[in-house]
Amino acid sequence: MREWIPLSTSAKGRVALVAIREFGRRPFDDVSVGELSSAAGVTTGVLYHHFGSKLGLYTFVRRDVEQRLFDRMEGARASVGGDPSAAANAALVVAFDFVVREELAHLLDVPPSRSEPDRMTEAVASYWPNEARAIASILVAAWRGALAAVAAGIDVSEVRSALVSISVDAAR
Repeated sequence: MREWIPLSTSAKGRVALVAIREFGRRPFDDVSVGELSSAAGVTTGVLYHHFGSKLGLYTFVRRDVEQRLFDRMEGARASVGGDPSAAANAALVVAFDFVVREELAHLLDVPPSRSEPDRMTEAVASYWPNEARAIASILVAAWRGALAAVAAGIDVSEVRSALVSISVDAAR
């Protein structure tokens, strides 16, 4: 269970919502604490009070967005039945569509820092009974590459078609 749901009326919620939007649309280094605070209508002190740092805020919003993403992926996984490869393919396409629709490519097109677990790879690996981490790592890398391509301005439909064409048959 989540311990906090962003509410646009609270200072913390406003900062989180602005950060999701800005980190989704632009790379981390291109987003400043000052502009995040200003857009949320708070002082930088409020941001530091609630999140400790820009990285703390980024980590917080990334986890929040990932959880929303995992909920959608789980629905896609359930819709295809017990075939792990079909589940992984469906889940990654649903995840791609969500990220593109919500303009979150820059937030999720790179793996987390080495000190953070890669929750996306862990989620996809869990689709196979034997925790197929190598397959999951490759699929998630392709998915992140697709997001990076969209962030770089490549046509979304072209990128989506390429992502859909990637499939894995783990039974081989």
